Amino acid sequence: MASIISVKNLSKTYKGGFQALKNVSLDVEDGEILALLGPNGAGKTTMISIICGIVTPTEGTVTVDGHDIGTGYRHTRSAIGLVPQEISLDIFNTVWNTVRFSRGLYGLPPNDEHIEKVLKDLSLWDKKDSKIIALSGGMKRRVVIAKALAHEPKILFLDEPTAGVDVELRKDMWQLVRKLRESGVTIILTTHYIEEAEEMADRVGVINHGEVVVVEEKNALMQKMGKKQLSIELAEKLDSLPKKLAKDGLRLADDGMTIIYDYDTRADRTGITALLNDVREEGIAFRDLETRQSSLEQIFVDLVGEAK
Repeated sequence: MASIISVKNLSKTYKGGFQALKNVSLDVEDGEILALLGPNGAGKTTMISIICGIVTPTEGTVTVDGHDIGTGYRHTRSAIGLVPQEISLDIFNTVWNTVRFSRGLYGLPPNDEHIEKVLKDLSLWDKKDSKIIALSGGMKRRVVIAKALAHEPKILFLDEPTAGVDVELRKDMWQLVRKLRESGVTIILTTHYIEEAEEMADRVGVINHGEVVVVEEKNALMQKMGKKQLSIELAEKLDSLPKKLAKDGLRLADDGMTIIYDYDTRADRTGITALLNDVREEGIAFRDLETRQSSLEQIFVDLVGEAK
């Protein structure tokens, strides 16, 4: 698949010497949803700001839709819609005028049919004549997204789009993001909510200390980097594990009815066969076995820990 954004050897050092990005390279595929994960200060917002033309890079190149962000800034900026973390709106203007005006900033002719569709998709149509000051925080967040979509961008950046909104609104936004992707919009999402990336992303990138730790297809990342957990449900309660079973990665649940074994899916041998043999030799009867894949959250924690 072709890349709609290509970042090559990108670095950014601010006055005072703080290096926010260190030789970052990243390709974003046309039509995908890419989730960027990383702790506060990892460099996610700086990278987005550079791609969107808000911050000037110290080194490196960025192309958007085949155009350099410096020499072809008119094209690249019109191709991008940005939903920033901070909500900045004219609180005394109406929803309709706010979104309609945003389209005009890109030199596009009025298209009230498109603005109506955006507002309806975001469940804002019944608020179109309301002033921003009268809206809830979640509704204001929707207006910011509507502004970013007013000029029909090919690429949409969502920088912590659901921060501070309730679970119901978050799920509504997930549905909207899927619809946008289906219409051909490429979406780059930064989030602190791991379930957001797990739910929606095609690929996941992890950034830490200004460096890209990994970028990989979500399911492949979970398969390659994840761990699995084997739960052995016992027929009778154990007060403690026998010495033979007291080994690394093995523990007894608090209720004494389950033995839990964590193992690495990348290892040549998982050790499960030997473990079950040991359990039988100890005369421990069990009712059931269950394996569970580790979550994207645990993979993220492990990757960031390795990168420290």
